[in-house]
Amino acid sequence: MAQWQELLKLDSVLQNQVRQLYEGRFPTDIRHWLSNWIESQDWGAAAVDENAAGTCFQALLEHLQDQWTRSIQQNNILQGPNFSGMRDYVMENFQAQPMNLAALLSECLKEEKKILASVKATLPCSSPVMTPQWIDLDNKVTQMKLQIAELKKEVKTLEGLNEKLHFIQKMWQSKVEQDVGLAQSQTLVEQECLKRETFITQTKHIVLQQLVTTLNQLAQIVTTLTSVELPEWKRRQQLACIGCPEDTSLELLQKWFTAVTEVLLGVREQLQKLKEQNKKYTSSDSASLSDSLAEFDKFTLSLIRKLLTNALVVEKQPVMQNLPHRPLILKTGVRFKMTVRFLANLPVFKDLLKVKPIFDKDVEEVKTVNGFRLFDFNLDDSKVLDVDTPDGAMMAAFEHMSLKEKKARTKGSCEPYVLNPLMVTEELHIIRFVAVLHLAGETLDIEASSLPVVVISSSNQVPSAWASIMWFNMLSTSEPMNLSLFVDPPPLSWQQLASLLSWQFLSMGQRPLDQDQLSMLQDKIMDYPEDLVHWNKFSKDESVWIWIDGILDLIKKHLSDLWQHGYIMGFVNKQRTSSLLQNKPTGTFLIRFSESIRDGAITFSWVDHSTGEKRVHAVEPYTKKELSVLSLPDAINHYTLTTQGRSSNPLVYLYPDTPKDAAFGSYYTVPGPSTNKNMKEYVQRRLAVVSINPTPPPSPPRDVPQMDVDTVDPNTDFFQRLEEILSDLLELPEWSNLQLFPQESLNYPVFPLQNEMDH
Repeated sequence: MAQWQELLKLDSVLQNQVRQLYEGRFPTDIRHWLSNWIESQDWGAAAVDENAAGTCFQALLEHLQDQWTRSIQQNNILQGPNFSGMRDYVMENFQAQPMNLAALLSECLKEEKKILASVKATLPCSSPVMTPQWIDLDNKVTQMKLQIAELKKEVKTLEGLNEKLHFIQKMWQSKVEQDVGLAQSQTLVEQECLKRETFITQTKHIVLQQLVTTLNQLAQIVTTLTSVELPEWKRRQQLACIGCPEDTSLELLQKWFTAVTEVLLGVREQLQKLKEQNKKYTSSDSASLSDSLAEFDKFTLSLIRKLLTNALVVEKQPVMQNLPHRPLILKTGVRFKMTVRFLANLPVFKDLLKVKPIFDKDVEEVKTVNGFRLFDFNLDDSKVLDVDTPDGAMMAAFEHMSLKEKKARTKGSCEPYVLNPLMVTEELHIIRFVAVLHLAGETLDIEASSLPVVVISSSNQVPSAWASIMWFNMLSTSEPMNLSLFVDPPPLSWQQLASLLSWQFLSMGQRPLDQDQLSMLQDKIMDYPEDLVHWNKFSKDESVWIWIDGILDLIKKHLSDLWQHGYIMGFVNKQRTSSLLQNKPTGTFLIRFSESIRDGAITFSWVDHSTGEKRVHAVEPYTKKELSVLSLPDAINHYTLTTQGRSSNPLVYLYPDTPKDAAFGSYYTVPGPSTNKNMKEYVQRRLAVVSINPTPPPSPPRDVPQMDVDTVDPNTDFFQRLEEILSDLLELPEWSNLQLFPQESLNYPVFPLQNEMDH
């Protein structure tokens, strides 16, 4: 499908974003009516080659002329597009510089692709795309359903043949006893019965052969489901938990598990009927048939056991309400929720499975010099799986789970410890769900495990805990999970870390990192491009992750729309900024993240040629506290630079050449000067962000004091904990507007809630 046709299917917000790419630069009518032709040209090559640009330009004029000629021939001048006007526009604006046209279209086509990519990355997984592997498996499962239906017919036919033969034998014997003269026909009847017995024996062999074929095929399918498809789904879920746009829907797996379970139960049912027939209608091969049926039944039970003991899965991993983008981080005393699903969704199993969560079941805790912590659930939250869900899934939602610390071992313990201590944010724990299923005289012990979780006691520990979650799930791909991974954590390659970081920005801001942004981060993180990234380098010792996490939080709270639409270049250092801006017109600016403020801040740099020299200036970075008062678009719109007694806004074009108002106009919330005629007697006022003189020398880094992630200050954490408890109990996302009690009733100083939340 043409790229433009895909863009036309987007919602109005995204279509407006596309429109802004062209506004004031190129008519969208031309882009629309010539979409296929425009997308077929190599504008990237033409943007850097004057001859190629001239060739593309002439081809465009000829194509427009051809379209105009066709409109005349079809008598469609008034109703159709104005191709003649389009041709005139192109000649007037780009004939002198065709490379400008090529550069513009090359850039716009790339930005269109980014918009489409961001949409595809966030689409809900309602109908998974069938891969060839899945199509093949789906066909095999369908074939099994047909085979069991055919087997039922064969068994029923066999039963009819046995009944008829038994009837003939009994009725003939009765008639001979009543009429001795019929004895002379005994030989004929016996011959007929022998023929029927032979046919029945042949039919039995056919049925048994069908059973062998069906069971072997079922064994392959069960192995594929439990050893291939289910582990692959669990891996996709692992990556999705750390931001990767993976399809984690369970519809196909549930369909296959349910269908194969139904077929296996159908096989057992037919085996039982064959056993009953063999017992009722004895023959010379009854003993051997009985042994074969017993062996088949045992094998069928083993397949059922293997399938059903793998059918319980954690559909939604543990997540706290106030950290929806960061699952697997749990805080003591704070509610979290998770969901389990039984994939073999048959009515026979309804209300038979009671699922109980157990914390750290069968886990031997890692022993460190700091001891290790033990936890338990505050409530016994066992649930029976049911199908009272809109999609009919057999599941249980555990929505009110919370943890309490049960016991801790300290340095005084005489047990041996490893030399490498673990921080609390490196301790990995696990939640298991256990259930018992009684089926056909068999007892099946069924379990499902969550991914490893990190238990924190302070919100200050979230960044470090999330680093552990990301690192583990990027590295660990096998079961049982290695909960001791951080005793000796393996390194990541740059490719792995680049993907991981890009997913974080996609998750928080609906836009991944591009190659230029990743290149800047690579230079900041790694000493040499070919190096591996080690855990201590990433997470400790003045960690670069804390800086990145601060920027993610900044995007989430204040910049999500601007980041999603690509207005923030973000990760670009000062040298690269100067290189990009120095040949641009005066007032061209770009937006980048501060490298000196570890808690996350943003600034903009612009180029100035007014003095005859190329100079690039930068404004003092805006922090979260400042952006909570004034949005970045309003700060850009009202920014004022005062030099030599003259004041003006130096910001004109967002890099590379988008007019400032075209990019940010829809985000302005603070009005400009008043035009009310009744206010003439007043001096007009407006909100302004003012800088005196050009950019001063860079100030020293404003580092945020590093927190000890293993300790909690009860005074500074008080409001944060209170907010979590109240929002948890009342299920409110915020309570900053809720008046709980008069301030004068408090015996301790009252601090602004927003400041505490920022802290």
